[in-house]
Amino acid sequence: ELMASLRARLQSLWQERELVLQESRECAERGQGLEATVRDLCKPNELERYLMFIGDLEKVVSLLLCLSSRLARVQNAMSRMDGSADAEEKHSLSERHKLLSQQREDAKDLKENLDRRERVVSGILAKYLTEQQLQDYRHFVQVKTSLLIEQKDLEEQIKFFEEQLETLEQSIP
Repeated sequence: ELMASLRARLQSLWQERELVLQESRECAERGQGLEATVRDLCKPNELERYLMFIGDLEKVVSLLLCLSSRLARVQNAMSRMDGSADAEEKHSLSERHKLLSQQREDAKDLKENLDRRERVVSGILAKYLTEQQLQDYRHFVQVKTSLLIEQKDLEEQIKFFEEQLETLEQSIP
């Protein structure tokens, strides 16, 4: 019964992931249209700033999500440790936690820098785009970020339920 429930939940998550991937493709198409508009209206150096910002947006958000996820797994492993865990394992987890925490702080700094660059790009685009086009740009950036977060969350949930199902299948003779 539990296995059937896990399989049903996984099926639901896979379907949800497909919907998010479809939304991501649609968002990418809107992004290409927006890029074409920016390419037509802006100077080459302004276009370059726009393109670098859009490219870095995905990288920085993905980095933050990945580091946060890895940090959460290490914290969970640390909280599951009991008194019988050996000192080497505790030390290893503690070192990983410290390293991941520092990397996440560095990634937050990158995100703050990216936010400043977004304001610069917005200012540039405001000189060329209509109010509606500018709203479309801002909406695109928000949706792109949201979809990245949603996609990562779904991947984590799928991984968790797949591991649960595999553990359960292995525990049954």
